[in-house]
Amino acid sequence: MTSLPSIRRATPNDAEACHEVMWTAVTDLGTRRGTPLVGSVAEWWASGESLQRFLADRAAEWWVAEEDSRIVGYGRSIERAGLFELTEFFVLPTSQSKGVGRALLAKAFPSRRGLIRSIIATTDERALGRYYAAGTIPRFPFLTLSRAPRSEEGRSSLTPHPIGIDNASELRALREIELATLESARGEAEIRWLLDDREGFLYTRSDEPIGFAFVGNHGVGPIAALDPADLPDILLHVEDRATSLGLQQIEFQLPAPNEVAARHLLSRGFRIDPWVNLLMSDRPFGRFDRVMGFGPPLFL
Repeated sequence: MTSLPSIRRATPNDAEACHEVMWTAVTDLGTRRGTPLVGSVAEWWASGESLQRFLADRAAEWWVAEEDSRIVGYGRSIERAGLFELTEFFVLPTSQSKGVGRALLAKAFPSRRGLIRSIIATTDERALGRYYAAGTIPRFPFLTLSRAPRSEEGRSSLTPHPIGIDNASELRALREIELATLESARGEAEIRWLLDDREGFLYTRSDEPIGFAFVGNHGVGPIAALDPADLPDILLHVEDRATSLGLQQIEFQLPAPNEVAARHLLSRGFRIDPWVNLLMSDRPFGRFDRVMGFGPPLFL
């Protein structure tokens, strides 16, 4: 009888090995789905190391499956203000369908943890079965829309303010917008990391905060507006900043219910990527007609 790989808590030294498992599993799924992904494991690590180090440091749960001193799978989650998110759950193709995933998910996404439990899930049928068993169900697709950014001169009633990590009033406004749109808000440590990784802007109209956005070399998001009607102006500013940063490609992570952002981006020539994720949760939450996710799409 074949024994399962051993399951143990991960350490920061496991970050790069876990990343390699993710790359291997995701690119394998893309090939099988007819939506191959580009980039080598080294290229993904170069662009994503900061994110992987952040998740290693801030994980609520992080467990690895190990066989012959080699990591063959891992699961990780983060928690903020009652929102418990499974950020990653990957097993090497050669170790799938052997019970490894079940054991990892029980550790990384334990039941009865969090006021809201959510996952941005791939469409891998075996993983989806595990997520149903964990008490979550699909709510809607999560789409990636991409193209080369383009600046556009125009008048806007919004004023963008670069977010200062030591500006208490801006951080309070950011938190209030997130609570109003997502029912959860990021803590100071996550905001500090975001501002190290990308530019952050608070948007005001007549000195009243109405939305925020983050954009940088490693990705776009999160983005939110109190009124969906303000999203086009915010997205135009994000495109402008991406152009100024010299980005050749920009990707937005779009919840399917966000029809205002979808129509705006499609009208500007953005294309919907064939790779589609699903937002799964144990209960409905948030106002996803006015938010856009963090990119790459590991968490909201």
